[in-house]
Amino acid sequence: MTIFPPDIITSATELLVRCRDSSVMLATAESCTGGLIAAALTEIAGSSDVVDRGFVTYSNEAKSDLVGVRAELIVEHGAVSEAVARAMAEGALARSRASLSVAVTGVAGPGGGTVEKPVGLVHFACANTGAETAHRSKIFAGDRGAVRLATLRLALAMMQKAVA
Repeated sequence: MTIFPPDIITSATELLVRCRDSSVMLATAESCTGGLIAAALTEIAGSSDVVDRGFVTYSNEAKSDLVGVRAELIVEHGAVSEAVARAMAEGALARSRASLSVAVTGVAGPGGGTVEKPVGLVHFACANTGAETAHRSKIFAGDRGAVRLATLRLALAMMQKAVA
């Protein structure tokens, strides 16, 4: 029995097949999802030949210590920002054997939101060896669980697009 909805299992499976066919290794750097992306990928049997590692960088210190986000970048832009998401994805790539990484940082709620950074705001970055790091941001509706699942779905889709 899987703990993830069927659409997520399908998306993760398709991503793993694409990566396997292209000899691409994956890494994740996750803040607001707390490891859900890596968990969804590793829910699939045989994922160890594609998934190199996942970094859970929930605190600002973890973002700096684990994936090398400069503390000054966090102070200047905030942990939930395009700059930090890009630095997380690039840091995950640099600190792994992966050639493709995804990073997410956001405000899952129910608290913590501001006018500039409301609950549901998530910044995504996807780093691919030899390519410019892609960025997206989205504001998701719903409770904490809904925001985190929506973030997982979009992160999987970004990685699929990067491998295609």
